[in-house]
This record gives sequence, C-alpha cells and structure tokens, in this order.
Amino acid sequence: MRKTTGKKGRIRSKKPSQDGINFASNLELSMYRELKKIKVPFTYEGQTYVIVDGFHFPNESYEKTPSKKFLHDVGNKNILPIRYTPDFIDKEYPPRFIIECKGHPNDAFPLRWKLFKRFLVENNIKPKLYMPRNKKDCEEVAKLLKELL
Repeated sequence: MRKTTGKKGRIRSKKPSQDGINFASNLELSMYRELKKIKVPFTYEGQTYVIVDGFHFPNESYEKTPSKKFLHDVGNKNILPIRYTPDFIDKEYPPRFIIECKGHPNDAFPLRWKLFKRFLVENNIKPKLYMPRNKKDCEEVAKLLKELL
C-alpha cells in the first residue's frame, strides 16, 4: 500500500520543459511547438492582467480558515486583486491573439475566463481568443493563426 503525503489536486499534469521554458502541461508544450513551427512571434505567460482591482473590506467577516476551524473575524482587511495570465500572447500590442490551453479546467476557471473577456471588452482590446483542449486543437489553432497573420 502506498502512502501519500500532502494535498493533491484532482489533476496532476506533468511539468515538461523545452528551450529553457518550464510549461505547466504537455498541452502547453504542444501549443508551443506548433507556434514555433509556424514562426509566429509570441510570449509564454508574458503578460498578466488585473481583471478585478483589489480593495479594502472594512466590515467584520466571520469565517472558518485552514488554520482555525472555528468562526472568527477575518474582516477589516485588504482584498487582493484578481489577476489572469494567458498561456500564450502575441508579441504585438494590442495583441492579435491570446491562447489559453485548458485540458481540464477547474471549477474557478470559467468565472476567471468570463471576467477576462469582460476586461478585454471594457478596455477595447480585441484579440482573437483560442482555447485548445487537446493536441489536435493545438494544430487547428496553429492553422487558424497562420491564415490570420
């Protein structure tokens, strides 16, 4: 019988690397290879967007936390902003394309993705968005980008 230690998420993807870049998944590596093949200028995780600003929460807020298993006041604190970093983004600004590789999205991702789309609309940024889910999709994205650029 195997012992496991620590928390493990639902998805445990391998962390491959190539050309000195550590990717979060094999899907991202596949997309990287396709983009290199068609010689499209891009950056990997090169831009982080603040999609919801941070703020100060002045009220009381009674919650359980991992360190304390009983209700206690965690209010009157600064709330961090919500950030989003796409996997691949065009080197040009404004970007012509943004690619987010998502084989198995977690529960929080759809909300963050919607907020990111709203951010783009509110800031009049008009890239084409692509979300490949498997290696075949990566090939299709590369084909579409080759026609676009």
